[in-house]
Amino acid sequence: MRTYAKKAGISAQLLMAVLYNEDYKPHDPAFERSWQKYKPDAAFGIANMHRAAFDQTKRGRPFAARKWEELPDDRALAVEAAAWYLHDMSAQLPAHWAGGYSRDELMALGYNAGGGNMAAFARGAKPGSQASDYLTRLRDNWKKAGAAVAG
Repeated sequence: MRTYAKKAGISAQLLMAVLYNEDYKPHDPAFERSWQKYKPDAAFGIANMHRAAFDQTKRGRPFAARKWEELPDDRALAVEAAAWYLHDMSAQLPAHWAGGYSRDELMALGYNAGGGNMAAFARGAKPGSQASDYLTRLRDNWKKAGAAVAG
């Protein structure tokens, strides 16, 4: 966790809190593959990453040759991809934003709702119920995440 966060230039606590947020479904490779047959756009791996996000994030990165289908079986790949996706969210943030969100909160909202929605939240748009719930869970997981990555 700390290694991938450091390489991506993001907070290990943020990365861990996002992973705690994404821990709402079973992360069993066989289950995830079975579920994908019914819901082709399902997210894979412990970081619940969608194919489009993974394919965009891997460009030019050390894991560029890897495939999205590997995420359920390779937790390290899932964490590395999540770290770089959060890095990419950070790069999309405006220099200044409205509202009472921290940088990490906006990045987590971007992880959950996409970069366009993150930018809207930074401009002061109110998150919908799903994004609000995600932010509440992030705040609830924040201290636990900090303890987990403290070493």
